[in-house]
Amino acid sequence: MSAAPLAIAAAGAGRMGRGIALAFAYAGYEFALIDLKPREAAEAELLQREASEELAASLASLAELGAMTQAAAQRVLARIRFVPEALAAPALAEAEVIFESVPETLQAKRSTFERLSALARPDAILASTTSTILATQLAPFATQPERMLNAHWLNPAYLIPLVELSAHPGTSPEVISRLRALLEDIGKIPVLCGAAPGYIVPRLQALIMNEAARMVEEGVASAEEIDKATRYGLGLRFSAIGVIEFIDYGGNDILYYASRYLAQHLSRERYTAPAIVERLMQEGKNGLKSGQGFYDYSKRDVPAYRKDVLARTLGALRHAGLFRPPR
Repeated sequence: MSAAPLAIAAAGAGRMGRGIALAFAYAGYEFALIDLKPREAAEAELLQREASEELAASLASLAELGAMTQAAAQRVLARIRFVPEALAAPALAEAEVIFESVPETLQAKRSTFERLSALARPDAILASTTSTILATQLAPFATQPERMLNAHWLNPAYLIPLVELSAHPGTSPEVISRLRALLEDIGKIPVLCGAAPGYIVPRLQALIMNEAARMVEEGVASAEEIDKATRYGLGLRFSAIGVIEFIDYGGNDILYYASRYLAQHLSRERYTAPAIVERLMQEGKNGLKSGQGFYDYSKRDVPAYRKDVLARTLGALRHAGLFRPPR
């Protein structure tokens, strides 16, 4: 954690806000989990109790799995404070970074950003955690849109390292840099993408999940067999090498011809390769074997790179408990 920790808050005390609270508290930050919905005292007390119980249960599970001690779990939990709506204004006023995590409707987002704009300090970063509403749609709701962007966390937010940052054209580069540095400080891996539906991961995983469900529907394989194939083949492979990197590693031309075969025999709509794949093949840029593909390999030590990919794959096998030495 940095020498001068920032004041961090979530505007919204639901599941996502709680997961983000755990991520920051785990890294040593004090965190304000702010409820923005007006409630009667008894209802507010119930919500606070539910949030505290869920946070404690998540930490207890981590302790039971050996990820931390019970004492450490208590330290992490003590760093998170629940703020009822009646006390939201001063908590928002002191926060330097606010993660908006209210329900996924434009009306809820509009009213929240209007409130944040009125109550938050002028230099506070406003980051929406939405997975379905683009930063370009949300920016007009903020009076200082240059400090607003989307920060899409993957569940469970306190475990998965990746956070997708999606800015709108008016987002300040300094805001992106500050938020990226903060996320890296708590052990996250931020990636930047444009304001496009699905960001990166949801867009990829929706295709995979729908195709897997389709294979069950068509009787290609059982759910159990498909899950084994994804855990020990697809998933393990892509835990060691990136998707675009894999295209280059195997050969862009291989992807082109495999896509053409699947398009002819399954679905042109689902499997026809994008124009960039055909263009690179026509230009002879087929990846590692040609020295150029999506990446440039002309100045790379190729034997060392191949060894690195092998080492990553072996690491994934060992981590999964699947590596077996020769007999």
